[in-house]
Amino acid sequence: MKNSLIQKYNVPGPRYTSYPTVPYWDETDFSDEIWAETLKKSFQASNSSEGISLYIHLPFCESLCTFCGCNKRITKNHGVENPYIEAVLKEWTLYCKILGEKPTIKDIHLGGGTPTFFSTKNLEDLINGIFVHAKKAKDHEFSFEGHPNNTTHEHLQKLYDLGFRRVSFGVQDYSEKVQKAIHRLQPFHNVAKVTFWAREIGYTSIGHDIIFGLPFQEIEDVIDTIEKTKSLQPDRLAFYSYAHVPWIKGNGQRGFNDEDIPKDDKKRMLYETGKKLLYENGYHEIGMDHFALETDSLYDAFQSGTLHRNFMGYSSSKTQLMIGLGVSSISDSWYSFAQNVKNLEDYYQILEWNKLPVFRGHLLTNEDLIIRKHILNLMCQFETSWETKEGYFNEIPEVILQLKEMENDGLLIIKDNGIAVTEKGKPYVRNICMAFDLRLKRKAPETELFSMTI
Repeated sequence: MKNSLIQKYNVPGPRYTSYPTVPYWDETDFSDEIWAETLKKSFQASNSSEGISLYIHLPFCESLCTFCGCNKRITKNHGVENPYIEAVLKEWTLYCKILGEKPTIKDIHLGGGTPTFFSTKNLEDLINGIFVHAKKAKDHEFSFEGHPNNTTHEHLQKLYDLGFRRVSFGVQDYSEKVQKAIHRLQPFHNVAKVTFWAREIGYTSIGHDIIFGLPFQEIEDVIDTIEKTKSLQPDRLAFYSYAHVPWIKGNGQRGFNDEDIPKDDKKRMLYETGKKLLYENGYHEIGMDHFALETDSLYDAFQSGTLHRNFMGYSSSKTQLMIGLGVSSISDSWYSFAQNVKNLEDYYQILEWNKLPVFRGHLLTNEDLIIRKHILNLMCQFETSWETKEGYFNEIPEVILQLKEMENDGLLIIKDNGIAVTEKGKPYVRNICMAFDLRLKRKAPETELFSMTI
């Protein structure tokens, strides 16, 4: 039965970092003026009460990891650092002029690329430059992604001194064969070293990112990776499904053959094996692909119902406004989305014109806002309700009909005015979200857009 479910539900589908998903943004009603209006509306409603979030995209990497679908620029020339920091700070200045008063920053996340490609001096200049025009919230939560091969003790200490208390390290898998296939040679002792350093310095949440479904990956590799992870006791874990999207230009995912990638039943077994081991070692599933120890703030947020998910991933609290800085970054005012240009040279040129480097966006309709809330509920709490007028939409009866089949398969329970995902259904939460995705239903993609759901 389990195998037939995998074959039934393993279809291309969104990861739902947003709703609507980026391929379904409607750009016809979007403009720079509308973006500025919704930005100010959200800022005025939330800055004094909850603050805002900043995502800063740092795109440079010294080498290409062939599993990665992120926007990045491969170079060993560290002369690119200063111009990029200056550009990001200029973009931030333009945003602050629109906002009109000093923002209170609740969250900062440095993502990439490889944030630790940058020197500690340049990272310090970046963060200090941000706070020329802003102030820190009392309960701020700053985080960054560290590459175990090039994160130094100095990086960890400097970012800690600047207010960072969360760090996540990309592990992927400890098998040398798998590492060679994805061009990410990274011995265990490098991960252990940076994890111990972070703990000694005082970081309160250390995360590891692990991927299942990588080329040549076997069950023994997942077991070995999680056994090694257990010895380091990270506070939280992302246990991601490898997203094979070789049609994305420049992502390097043609460095191995399709037949080298575990599929369907075998891939699901990798996940089930890993999940079982994580449970046995004290980790709790707190959202799609994410696990945490009971001592971590994400676990507390999941238990209390305050867990939130946006373009930065899962967080223990919600801010209505998230501004993305840097090339390809996406911003979210709750009422609209905006994405920066993806090409670095275009990013620099537009900033030279003293304009925000936004090239597309989407103004959310009332229907979008309702659907978005349901998908967030499912992603963060494994349940949702349409008991109130704010949660109801006209297509609910049709959605329920589709969900009934999933209920028959044991993936969820349909209640009077809502649904709850079962333990059996948690691996299929993307499929459950797709039942609510009205834009996807109304217009099926004509080309390959999404990775497989399982």
